[in-house]
Amino acid sequence: MSRIGRMPIEIPNGVDVVFNPENEVVVKGPLGTLTKKLHKDMIIKKEGTALIVERPSEVKEHKALHGLTRTLLANMIKGVTEGFTKTLEINGVGYRAQKQGKKVVFNLGYSHPVEVEDTDDFTHEVPDPNHIIIKGIDNQKVGQQAAEIRELRLPEPYKGKGIKYSDEVIRRKEGKTGAKK
Repeated sequence: MSRIGRMPIEIPNGVDVVFNPENEVVVKGPLGTLTKKLHKDMIIKKEGTALIVERPSEVKEHKALHGLTRTLLANMIKGVTEGFTKTLEINGVGYRAQKQGKKVVFNLGYSHPVEVEDTDDFTHEVPDPNHIIIKGIDNQKVGQQAAEIRELRLPEPYKGKGIKYSDEVIRRKEGKTGAKK
């Protein structure tokens, strides 16, 4: 039995969960509404103030989907109540970001500034020129946006310049030494 899959998901006050027989789940909460179509074989039950995910058989595919389905539902509920955030750091001389209206302008050593706009799915905050905070209710979209911003200037191992996640550790390499005699 999946240890993650068998744990019940508590539904907090102010959150409404609706699902149909085709496993399309709609979660409404104080921060917004999320809709996701989950695998049709998984069995989702509402018992009191908790959601239970069950699998129909012990087939390998159903075992794999059991924990995944439960985690996706838990992330939807967490998203509409608390939301998700990813924090990025910018390292390098002259590398910085600034918020201009609904977009963030990055100066990353290119001949032109790079602009990234806010959408309905996530927003950007720039508390200082070397940090960016991405906030949203959909965990997948927040993570994807963070990965796309990180890709603008990947961190390099010699000087550590680039954009990295705040909890990421960049393994540093030693540069070349002088010629051998």
